[in-house]
Amino acid sequence: MAVIINEKKTINLPKKTIALVIAALAALLVLFNSITIVDAGHTGVINTLGNVSENVLQEGIHLKVPFVQTIIKMDNRIVKLEVETEAFSKDLQTVETKLAINYRVSKDKSYAIYKNVGSDYETILVSPAVNEVLKAITAKYTAEESVANRSLISQGLIEELNNKLNKNGIYVEDVNIINFEFSEAYIAAIEEKQVAEQRLLKAKTEKEEAIVKAEAEAETLRIQSEAQARANNILSKSLNDNLIRYEMMKKWNGELPMVTDGSTIIDFSEFSKKNK
Repeated sequence: MAVIINEKKTINLPKKTIALVIAALAALLVLFNSITIVDAGHTGVINTLGNVSENVLQEGIHLKVPFVQTIIKMDNRIVKLEVETEAFSKDLQTVETKLAINYRVSKDKSYAIYKNVGSDYETILVSPAVNEVLKAITAKYTAEESVANRSLISQGLIEELNNKLNKNGIYVEDVNIINFEFSEAYIAAIEEKQVAEQRLLKAKTEKEEAIVKAEAEAETLRIQSEAQARANNILSKSLNDNLIRYEMMKKWNGELPMVTDGSTIIDFSEFSKKNK
């Protein structure tokens, strides 16, 4: 057999050499198809001409039957799935929710998931379960309660999703509620309610302050009245006839008083002078 190098020269290779080259290439091809590598965090599901084995391959290098066995790599690491869905609250408000779901596939059930569902298990199993469970839990709370009870809703989602998915080998590790969104009409109603509550609180506070002030003023007046009463009592007890006469003597200017009977004025000072 002749091998053409260019238009002017040819190299003749023995048939044996060509056979060896072909055999070597075939051997490399067989060897390449006899080795499979399972990456970290994955398992290898063995498919032998359509028959899925329960024995999965763990991380590392493995041999397989070339051209007969196919190894499907299943990711067993924690995977993040974001879901946006619409549900109705207990008070029939539309709640648009955005969730982040962290889940993983059990290594022991990798073969079962591939055999029964296939590689697109997220679309077939996980997403529908999230939508179903979220709608059921959202219906237990009013729209306002949904905002106030995020952690309870998240925990409820984890529990209910695991109840639905664990049998298939899918485990939900965490659920984060990224956002709740409501209709514009509902948001406006909430704002009006908050304003009304703030006004009511302000009026209540002002009323309480007025009551406190009035009570303080009444207490002050009571204390003053009691103090005055005590002073009057002390003063009344300290008064006697001698003290009264003494006080009168201190204030007398030395002149006797004049007395009238309505028509005649009697001057006691004149009377006193005559008697002298």
